[in-house]
Amino acid sequence: MSPEQFQFNLEFAKDQDHRDALASFREEFLFPQFKGGKCLYFTGNSLGLQPKEAKAALELELEDWATWGVEGHFHARNPWYSYHEKFSPLLAELTGSLPLEVVAMNGLTVNLHLLMASFYRPSAKRCKILTERKAFPSDLYAVESQIKFHGYNPQDNHIEIEASGDSAIIEEAEIERVLQEQGDEIALVLLGGVNYYSGQVLDIPRITRAAHNAGAVIGFDLAHAIGNIPLRLHEWGPDFACWCSYKYLNSGPGSVAGAFVHERHALNRNLPRLAGWWGHNKDSRFQMEADFDPIPGAEGWQLSNAPVLSMAVHKLALEQFSRAGMDNLREKSLRLTAYLEFVIEHVTKNSTSAPFELVSPSDPNRRGCQLSIRCHGHGRGLFQALNERGVIADWREPNVIRLAPVPLYNNFEDIYHFGSILLSILNS
Repeated sequence: MSPEQFQFNLEFAKDQDHRDALASFREEFLFPQFKGGKCLYFTGNSLGLQPKEAKAALELELEDWATWGVEGHFHARNPWYSYHEKFSPLLAELTGSLPLEVVAMNGLTVNLHLLMASFYRPSAKRCKILTERKAFPSDLYAVESQIKFHGYNPQDNHIEIEASGDSAIIEEAEIERVLQEQGDEIALVLLGGVNYYSGQVLDIPRITRAAHNAGAVIGFDLAHAIGNIPLRLHEWGPDFACWCSYKYLNSGPGSVAGAFVHERHALNRNLPRLAGWWGHNKDSRFQMEADFDPIPGAEGWQLSNAPVLSMAVHKLALEQFSRAGMDNLREKSLRLTAYLEFVIEHVTKNSTSAPFELVSPSDPNRRGCQLSIRCHGHGRGLFQALNERGVIADWREPNVIRLAPVPLYNNFEDIYHFGSILLSILNS
């Protein structure tokens, strides 16, 4: 359905939801409550909703811990010793990778540091790191600390790509230009696959080719990409990637993160890395030998044994994605964000207040399931007024609201009600 066929009324929204083949997934989640009903939750880009089965998944592991104690590593219903191995096929499906290329471990920034320890190998001439200026702050902290760790000055060796003018959109051509002009000085390119602020989807295969043509290594932070857009990491060929699981993957606050190391590196036993015992050869791990023998594949970057309690929720959340199908979710996401854009335009035309401006790309193929809206003439008071009426969204100073209609649990009716509330606030 084209935006020209959209309607701003409840009957239209309900009809679209009735036609939705993924509608039943909404009932698999717990929503924060507002005045006895579900709130309008548009912050899955910050923390996904809790799957209803999360409690049972946790209780199962707690029961086995109580029953078996340490023997649960081998006798639990889901033996803890090999627990992390359950994630390889699920993550491979979701990221378009080979099972040996992916692993669930640690937290996002921990994984980023571990991967940069292997892939940021500066030399006298090639020592710079290229990022986008509006990268998530944790990435920037990690990048600059890595540069300092190697004895370099971030002011001289951190290149940041900026959007042009007032736009928040980074053009791939600008990244290519910088790589062509300064490529022989760039050791590492590190970018967000989907920008956290604007929701822009970067052309990962195009940028990967440009980085490799310049002789640089390239990695991606996929915190806002995984579970949001279809990925084909093995085919696209970046050297590494990492992500968290508490946003679109709905695995709980601070839950276990993940990492991808391309096959051409994952089998390289001699690649420098920061090692830990859970990355050691499984056959000899408990012989407690001094020499590190890395497991082939991304598992060889593990440090510590699996955090089973957080992984219990992560496993069922990934199984939801497998049942839904990422391509199906992406198709619904495109429809939901198109309807949200239509509703924002309708509110702008029919309010007596200042207009809204789309910060996210207008091309649906260049954005994920997040729309960032610049609220001209409005301060945080507008955001607070929405919150007081049961809308949970995200505010970014000085005047941007981020809204993520997540296709697993949001629907057209949510968006219609949001527009109605927004219009009533503006016209009150």
